[in-house]
Amino acid sequence: MNLINEKMIDEYVKKFNFRQMLIIPVILLIVSLSILAYTSYTTRTPEGLGAPVKLGMEFQGGTAITFDSSKTPEQLKEEFSAYPVVQAREYGGGNQRLLQFGPMTESQATDVINKVNSEYSNVGQITQMGEVVSKSLQRQTLNAILFSFIGMAIVVFIIFRVFVPSIAVVISAFADIAFAAAMMDVFGIVLSLGTVAALLMLIGYSVDTDILLTTRLLKRKGELGDKIKDAMKTGMTMTLTTLAALIALFLVSSGSSLVSSFTRIDIIRDISVVLIFGLIADIVNTWMTNVGILKWHLEKTGKTETRIEKPKKRRHAA
Repeated sequence: MNLINEKMIDEYVKKFNFRQMLIIPVILLIVSLSILAYTSYTTRTPEGLGAPVKLGMEFQGGTAITFDSSKTPEQLKEEFSAYPVVQAREYGGGNQRLLQFGPMTESQATDVINKVNSEYSNVGQITQMGEVVSKSLQRQTLNAILFSFIGMAIVVFIIFRVFVPSIAVVISAFADIAFAAAMMDVFGIVLSLGTVAALLMLIGYSVDTDILLTTRLLKRKGELGDKIKDAMKTGMTMTLTTLAALIALFLVSSGSSLVSSFTRIDIIRDISVVLIFGLIADIVNTWMTNVGILKWHLEKTGKTETRIEKPKKRRHAA
């Protein structure tokens, strides 16, 4: 089955100019940055603005407790609403539940632990993480993302040796990350070690499709529209097949709600959701933002080649 319609790609490349291609990506980026700014503002502390995404226990410290309960995660959230509940979820199958709390005073932590011990059975692991360890993880995560971007920009510039295409790759990757992080805020997914890994993977995938497009347009000969169409067919096929695999991963990891013998695997579900939103953004940013910028750059520098239409043969009357 041919998932990519060549006629639509041809019409898209011919019909839209540089500015028109950028309208949707710019709106999407503004909305994403507004959501991240709003989250930073609402989670601010006396020391300054908060994080652009909600932090999990690994990054802000807190307490995690596992125990058996027939109550749903929503009911447990309501029951413990007097405390800073970060998340409540199923854990390990059966009736086991996991409650995670943000930073609490010593007396609050003692109250929570006593309440769980007195009212619930099979209380398992109780993990408490201090602020010092969490601050260290925040710095390491920020450095990992920052160095990934710097390394990506250096490699891209070394490959192409041209400023405009190189900066277009970086802009597209940044917009992908911003949209995925904004959707984490919208759907209540916290920043954990798993979702950080998903964001780093997203940088790599975004660069893959951007470099595919840039290489086809700068390194190959031929008419500009044909080269965009060729790159788009390959890149869209790659992205759509990866999206299909991630959607399957999301359904399987969320399977406990459909099949009672399955256990929901929240960390896998969160990673797949972040990557799904990132790849959706990548489709927009690669094939609108990057294509628009490269098209403008090649037309401005006169490096386009015009398609020469072959004259049609006239039919001779018999």
